[in-house]
Amino acid sequence: MPQVDQAGAREVRHGPRGRTSSSNLRARSNRRRLFSREAKPDTFKRERIPSTYSWEYTPKGQHLELGIAEMNLFIMLSALGLSHSLFGERLIPIGTLYDPFIERGLDALNYACYQDARFIVAATPSGVTLAPEGGAHQSIGTPLVGLKQDGLAAFEPAFVDELSSILRWSFEYLQRNGEDVADERTWLRDETGGSVYLRLSTRQIEQPPRTMTDELAGDIVNGAYWMREPGPSTEVLIAYQGAVAPEAIAAVGLLAEDRRDVGLLAITSADRLNAGWQAAERARQRGNRGALSHIERLLRPLPRHCGLVTVLDGHPATLAWLGAVHGHRTKALGVEHFGQIGTIADLYRHHGIDTNAIVHAANAAASGRPVRHLKALP
Repeated sequence: MPQVDQAGAREVRHGPRGRTSSSNLRARSNRRRLFSREAKPDTFKRERIPSTYSWEYTPKGQHLELGIAEMNLFIMLSALGLSHSLFGERLIPIGTLYDPFIERGLDALNYACYQDARFIVAATPSGVTLAPEGGAHQSIGTPLVGLKQDGLAAFEPAFVDELSSILRWSFEYLQRNGEDVADERTWLRDETGGSVYLRLSTRQIEQPPRTMTDELAGDIVNGAYWMREPGPSTEVLIAYQGAVAPEAIAAVGLLAEDRRDVGLLAITSADRLNAGWQAAERARQRGNRGALSHIERLLRPLPRHCGLVTVLDGHPATLAWLGAVHGHRTKALGVEHFGQIGTIADLYRHHGIDTNAIVHAANAAASGRPVRHLKALP
């Protein structure tokens, strides 16, 4: 087996050097070196070709380069992720790839989860937020892949402190092997453990100045937390996931000029919210009337007349189910088509996930009238 450092982590990725650059892994690959059974010199240095990369291969390397071969990537993650059961030595493999290309290796990913392999998939960049690269790299349905894949906890954080909390939890989650017991606060099967999918973005976003408390970190891991808590007079709530955070925050600011107690819900994992909701309902059907999931607890204080707007850079069905939790009127915004090229602002406006579109949908959700009856913002 390849050697690993004390942390037991090994990074596996697909794609040529350009992918290492776009996924911001250049520094790590240079520091950790590439793995090979035999030491090989850096060809670029030997031929005196200028390069910002260090392509030195060594048996102690922790970076495995697979080329553009997503099926091979997930097969490798599956094999490394089963090392604890096969060889008695646990590894924590981390695979990176472009988010849309997850769908190229779904069969291998599904079987890896079926075998209970343990790994982290970091897919970045994602959605139409990588606007300048064109349609070939845009992903739409991958949030639904994370929502439906058994054995894989899917997250889509917007901020660095969210990602830090998720990773801290993930390294422990990958090593759990307990009984299938649901936590009565979230009704998730966290004691069982599993693998983790991180849908990330390379968009630069202003970070919120805040202190990470244990309570906030717990809410982040459980799937959602209040960026702006609603009040008893709340007419509309905006729930966002991922890179569209700036647009959702700006929309709340505009709406607050005319509406009171506008709520803003930051969703870090539609997957875990939905899984907890479904599990709590099953528990109630079996006689536990007090079972309440994380999302049910968060949305319970909302007035029944409150409108709900969901938005993400992905298929709108990912969050559209939130209206069914307590029966709130819902407008689901997202992306259903791909292929356009332009700036982020251009594509967000084209797909209806920009600030104006969120405000427009919020007014419709709060009033109960169709969007076409409302005057659009300039």
